[in-house]
Amino acid sequence: MVNSVITIGNFDGVHAGHRQLLRRLVELGREHHLKPMVLTFDPHPTRVVAPHRAPRLLTTIEERVALIRAQGIEDVVVLPFTSETAQLSPEEFVEQIVVGRLHAKIVMVGDNFRFGHKQAGDIKTLTELGVRFGFQTHVVDAVHRRGRVVSSSEIRRLIEEGKVALAGRLLERPYDLSGDVVSGHGIGSKQTVPTLNLSTPCEVIPANGVYITRTRDLETSDRWNSITNVGTRPTFDGDSLSIETFLLSSFDGLTPGRISVEFLRRLRAERKFESPEALKQQIFHDVGRAQTFFRRLGLH
Repeated sequence: MVNSVITIGNFDGVHAGHRQLLRRLVELGREHHLKPMVLTFDPHPTRVVAPHRAPRLLTTIEERVALIRAQGIEDVVVLPFTSETAQLSPEEFVEQIVVGRLHAKIVMVGDNFRFGHKQAGDIKTLTELGVRFGFQTHVVDAVHRRGRVVSSSEIRRLIEEGKVALAGRLLERPYDLSGDVVSGHGIGSKQTVPTLNLSTPCEVIPANGVYITRTRDLETSDRWNSITNVGTRPTFDGDSLSIETFLLSSFDGLTPGRISVEFLRRLRAERKFESPEALKQQIFHDVGRAQTFFRRLGLH
């Protein structure tokens, strides 16, 4: 097998910090004629060792692999994380996987990297094992954006607070939800405006409210400017979460079957209106603000 330069981690969201590390990994691969590789885990290790503390994930494993590859990484190894994997000591993990399976000559990790049974291994451990097993250890510092450390947990918090524009800066792309278009309650199309109702397996949902969004048909790649309401539809006495998207331009042909909705900016909180007509007027006001936003971006 070809010798490699690798990094190890969960990479949930593949955010700005991850991307900086991955770009450096590709550069090191070129400089040293090593194959740039990423080792990641599925499921998230916390789901195995401490399920009660397991975070809601920003990306599926398929999305993570695609985003990592898009940075120029040649191979992404997804290690099934089991109770047996969790029992590996730092030395066993390095000997069996890092060296034995991946033939690493350089290992690049973040400054908070921990590994092995009960996270017993740290940077010092990795460096010492590198001397023993013949690889260099490179450590990269955390990345800061807008005065805060970029991390998956910080991005989750921002999204769940509705701060999607700031989350997008930390991700270096808009946060999106994808899934199937499902039939709604039929009320909106009769009393307010027609919408696409999204059913998504995504685990991190923006706070209830109205957002400026971009919607993409996952089957045709057609895109539309849009606004999206996340909430319980209080004007109609709803009690379950719904994600309803109103397209700012009509689509030709059939209603999309699967869509991705990118969250660009929060317009307002969700609230109950005295009548469907009052809600409809507010939606048109929201549309006007969204159209101004898209004009400024040059996305008419």
